[in-house]
Amino acid sequence: MDLEKIRHSLAHILAQAVIDKFPQVKLGFGPATSTGFFYDFDFGDATITEKDLKDIQNKMKKLISASQDFIQRDVSFEEASSLMKGQDYKLEHLTKLKNEGENKFSIYTNTTFTDLCAGPHVTNSKEIPTDCFKLEKLAGAYWLGSEKNKMLTRIYGIAFSSKEELASFIQRRELAEKFDHKKLGKELDLYHQDDLVGKGLILWHPNGTVIRDEIEKYVKETEFRYGYKRVATPHITKGDLFKKSGHLAAYKDSMFPPMIMHDHDHTDGEESHGEEYYLKPMNCPFHHLIYASRKRSYRELPLRLAEYGTVYRNEQSGELSGLIRVRCMCMNDAHLYLRYDQFEEEFKKMLQMYIEFYDTFKLKGYRPRLSIRGEDNKEKFIGDPSIWDKSEALLAKALDEAGVDYYVGKGEAAFYGPKVDIQFKNLMGREETVSTIQVDYLAAEKFNLTYTDESGEEQPVLVLHRAPLSTHERFISFITEYYGGAFPTWCAPTQVCIVPVNTDCLEYAQELKNTLTAGYVRVTVDDTDNSFNKKIRTATVSKIPITLIVGNNEVSSGTVTVRRYGVEAQATVTKEQFIADLQKEISDRICTKEPMGSII
Repeated sequence: MDLEKIRHSLAHILAQAVIDKFPQVKLGFGPATSTGFFYDFDFGDATITEKDLKDIQNKMKKLISASQDFIQRDVSFEEASSLMKGQDYKLEHLTKLKNEGENKFSIYTNTTFTDLCAGPHVTNSKEIPTDCFKLEKLAGAYWLGSEKNKMLTRIYGIAFSSKEELASFIQRRELAEKFDHKKLGKELDLYHQDDLVGKGLILWHPNGTVIRDEIEKYVKETEFRYGYKRVATPHITKGDLFKKSGHLAAYKDSMFPPMIMHDHDHTDGEESHGEEYYLKPMNCPFHHLIYASRKRSYRELPLRLAEYGTVYRNEQSGELSGLIRVRCMCMNDAHLYLRYDQFEEEFKKMLQMYIEFYDTFKLKGYRPRLSIRGEDNKEKFIGDPSIWDKSEALLAKALDEAGVDYYVGKGEAAFYGPKVDIQFKNLMGREETVSTIQVDYLAAEKFNLTYTDESGEEQPVLVLHRAPLSTHERFISFITEYYGGAFPTWCAPTQVCIVPVNTDCLEYAQELKNTLTAGYVRVTVDDTDNSFNKKIRTATVSKIPITLIVGNNEVSSGTVTVRRYGVEAQATVTKEQFIADLQKEISDRICTKEPMGSII
């Protein structure tokens, strides 16, 4: 079943049904989309409302059941113009195509409806299940996307291969809206953006900063075990560095404009000529300078330099979105300097570390993409094509030998080399890049990155760029939605909420809090005047992983009643046993509950 053909055909049937209800309507375009279809209409003086969509949808089902053939023909400009008579927008498009040199025009006819269209479509409407689609909403859309043109009315529909797939999509979309990180970010008090600071610049609140810090702590500990050494580099640099690396030529549109810095000559008090400084958009050139700061021996390799470095990218305002795309981001970055014969072993170690990260967060359903050059935009990819061939073959061989099931993404490479991107699906099934491994032959040449081999000869190193958990911003947006805001205990902003049943239990609750705090547990006591049920509800709404209930029985027996978020059953244990279990859960970074994203 070809879903694109079904969706595109439904767009035509939508137009057919609308014409039946509004005969004077003017047609715009009606393409398929990644989740369904839409069609743009000019209703003139007629009025259409959301209530009309049900009638139109029912009419579409009747048209589908009528077993209509979709017949394609190529016609002349004159015949196409005759067929589109009275349809001003279609005639405008026809004229545009003719002026561009077209002399044949594709049309599709299903019974009485004919549309100017290149397809593809189903052969017959009986190929379309009548319960696989739903008309969703009305929206405004400028003709040809230009605000200089007339505003048309767009009718959106969603469509899938079956009734079950349609229902699944609607369910997932409801969850995605419910667990949208922008919505949860506000509800859980994680972060906000302020107009006084600027778009795409995140102000992390205490709750969000806890999550950042805990993830960073975990990654640093893991990288330490894998032999990484930490470095720190400036936020700004002379433009000369990015000229040398090639970023200024290839990446300037995504960089903030330069700052002109003036040095003062202390001997005569005169100001020197200004130099251009840039906010850094990436960390790699700085790490290359650290490597090149002295001679390196083969015994030092592989050298793994890691940094949680803040970088700045001048993203277009319209592309900014919550934490997913921002202008200031903290990147979990590292660069590895290797002998060529060390690549395969190092690549396998890197994949092993990535899988360890994914297992900790219970991330599932990921797949690697080998991102290589494409046929389009060849000027984007700099360097010798033969080196590119070698790099792409090297990554493909490493993936094959690691037994990894991957696919190829043409045109997805970085400008300086191919890479492996680890793709995850969000709640809506849309793929997002969470991790990368990039091969870079050019850096050694540009920065003279060499080592002395066993014979005393200078040899170029192979450079790998890697970012296992993207940026803090993007990764936190991803796991916020993946967990539905119910973070694992080890990285939750508040790990334990103690709820005393009455005021007689407050002293015991406070003592327990002090004990937990001494063990670096993030804990709070609800000592408000709220009712017991409201206290429990408050902890639940805040998605706190563990709520401890302490009443008179618990006080007298030295126990606590443990209630976990999202779990109906609760258990009463000694406070000593609870603390021991909690400390292990935190230290081992155990996720006790399946995240929402792994269930979908």
